[in-house]
Amino acid sequence: MKEDKIYRIAFHNRGDVYELHARKVHQSDMYAFVEIEDIIFGERTSVVVDPAEERLKSEFTGVKRTYIPVQAVIRIDEVEREGANKITASGSDGGKITPFPLPTPPCDTQPDSN
Repeated sequence: MKEDKIYRIAFHNRGDVYELHARKVHQSDMYAFVEIEDIIFGERTSVVVDPAEERLKSEFTGVKRTYIPVQAVIRIDEVEREGANKITASGSDGGKITPFPLPTPPCDTQPDSN
């Protein structure tokens, strides 16, 4: 029996770091995007509910596949078993994670009108 691979994908999204587990990850046909399919959510058998995972579950309900820009991806790992999907705060409050690429400052120079 062929063993299914499970991937853990960490990426930046709206100032937070998302960590998802999925069965399929590959380069998209759309240039500069990573395609993620079959997102795995753990089944709830206990009364303890993780609000971050519930937020992710509601955000990705009905999503067949999602496309993440390559520059937003932090890392992709092949793991032995699924873990908890989570959202963590980005490095904007002095943490160790800095979003890449940083926005460039606007250019203040005016073209010469000679």
